[in-house]
Amino acid sequence: MTHSLPAEVEDRRQPDHEIHPQFLTRWSPRSFKDQDVPEDVLLSLFEAARWAPSGGNLQPWRYIVARTAEERAKFHPFIAAGNREWCENAPVLAVVISYTQTANGNLNSSHAFDAGASWGYLALEAANQGLITHAMGGFDKEAARTTLQIPADYDIHAVIAIGYRGPVEALAEKFQEREVPSSRKPLSDFVFSGEFRQS
Repeated sequence: MTHSLPAEVEDRRQPDHEIHPQFLTRWSPRSFKDQDVPEDVLLSLFEAARWAPSGGNLQPWRYIVARTAEERAKFHPFIAAGNREWCENAPVLAVVISYTQTANGNLNSSHAFDAGASWGYLALEAANQGLITHAMGGFDKEAARTTLQIPADYDIHAVIAIGYRGPVEALAEKFQEREVPSSRKPLSDFVFSGEFRQS
């Protein structure tokens, strides 16, 4: 690697092939500072998400964003208790959903795939802007649908906490040991030559 990495990343994440360091330094902390995200900075994340690849250029992703205390309070009841313990400190919450239909009313089979790509772009730009993001699957989708008035032809994928990173010590003790970058499986576990095989 031609770029230096933060010690906490370098100790736990070493690529087998050279890549841009942004892919290593982006991870999902849980400790958030009590600091607002300026609107222009926040919108840059969604600008990045906007340019994700999209099957048929349908761009099925949608984001419902909560920035004020009142908006975030609407999100909190449908988030699982274990996640609420830390994500209530995040200054921004967003729910990512995707439209499941094509223009002619058929199923868009790539809607979730495209929404995932869009979230990935958002997460990388957040890291570029000095922010952290943490996507959560631990929430009640049907309660979110009702609370946020999400139509039935949209799938709900994740709640994302967005903000500036806070100190590890601000977390409950049970979360502190998990506040480190995770490793990844080797390429041999998921890249197969010619046909599928069990890793």
